[in-house]
Amino acid sequence: MSLPAGPFVKHTLSAAAAAMLLVVFAAPVSAREPQASAAQVVVSPDRERTRMNARVFDTVWDTVRRRYYDPNLHGVDWRAARETYRPQALAAADDRALYRALGEMLDLLDDDHAGAISPAQARRQDQARTRRAVMGVMLARLDADAWRIDAVRPGSPAEEAGIEVGWVLQTVDGQSWGVDFDVEAGRPTLLTFLDEAGQTRTVTLVPREMDPLPPFTVDTSRAGAVVLRVDGFEAGLGRWLGEQLAAVPVETDVVIDLRGNPGGLLLEADAALSCFLPARQPWATRVARNGRPVTLTIMPGCGDLREPAPHDVAVLVDSASRSAAELTPAALQEAGRALVVGEHTAGSVLISQDTVLPDGGRLTLSRADYITSGGVRLEKRGVAPDVVVARTVEDRRAGRDPVLDAALEALNRQELARAAAAGAPTLAIAQGL
Repeated sequence: MSLPAGPFVKHTLSAAAAAMLLVVFAAPVSAREPQASAAQVVVSPDRERTRMNARVFDTVWDTVRRRYYDPNLHGVDWRAARETYRPQALAAADDRALYRALGEMLDLLDDDHAGAISPAQARRQDQARTRRAVMGVMLARLDADAWRIDAVRPGSPAEEAGIEVGWVLQTVDGQSWGVDFDVEAGRPTLLTFLDEAGQTRTVTLVPREMDPLPPFTVDTSRAGAVVLRVDGFEAGLGRWLGEQLAAVPVETDVVIDLRGNPGGLLLEADAALSCFLPARQPWATRVARNGRPVTLTIMPGCGDLREPAPHDVAVLVDSASRSAAELTPAALQEAGRALVVGEHTAGSVLISQDTVLPDGGRLTLSRADYITSGGVRLEKRGVAPDVVVARTVEDRRAGRDPVLDAALEALNRQELARAAAAGAPTLAIAQGL
């Protein structure tokens, strides 16, 4: 999640924010780039490039030393890291090599929120909510060198070319994916994949401009429930939730879908919680570099709603739910206000800020730790769902959603149990569902 920005600092989404860029090959900022193959030609950087590499590296190294939330840097010898990685950074002939060195150094912190993205990646993040050239796929990182197709946008070049969820990206225009890749409208791009059977698939796409996808959407297709899909904790989320909840009948269940959500703004997480929890209720503790704890309490931010929404609530999560998309279900779960359904979350729950680098890239760095009101540190631990259920690749291809099905079933059981405890005729209630 992101804090308000300080001097020369710009707040953006969390370390996994690039995963939400549905139509661009964007990597989580902590990801390492593939190592260069022996067949690639090594090019020495020119003097200007070397100077810029030095400025970028020194900014990253010094900012970590002075600003990281743990002054002990988790025991990492940061001066030794400088001796190892600064020569690699200065020798980098391009952004791939430079940001590979930076990424490997930052990986020493073992912190998903600590990472650096290149200028090209930063541009893609900035353009995420604008009309732009797209292919129409979202990638999920499998390991340092492998990326799986996690979603295909309807009506996009990728859908028209027959690309399917679950395929693994091998190359883009004959090279492994890299931080310097830009999508250009009208320029054919050759992609190779491995499909589910291990067969190579070669596809040529022509990117074209498309309107941005909305960050928040409503699904009323399920009887007795409304599903509010949140792709990121972006500006305006609390206001949007308030508008939607005001129109939902009290007897209708509410499902908040945070699957694949990389996190976002801390203020919007608080605003979202204010839709369901009373004002001034403590919900977390923030601990910064100085070690002093600060209690976070609910502040009004749910649009025009004067009181918390009374609906029964379920929150959907998966292994790609990160940061603010973990602290929010954790707070609701601890307060007994919502059922959490899905898979165990990522366990990436530090509070971060972005710093603009001299070349236009960005450094994301954790500035504070987070502890729930129940005293649980979610970093490296994550949120355990009340109801555990996964959605497979086969489910996604077939249009099935067993996670949502399980959430609706759990809410129904909860209502029936409540009615039984109150002595109400459960048969009549069941027939009316």
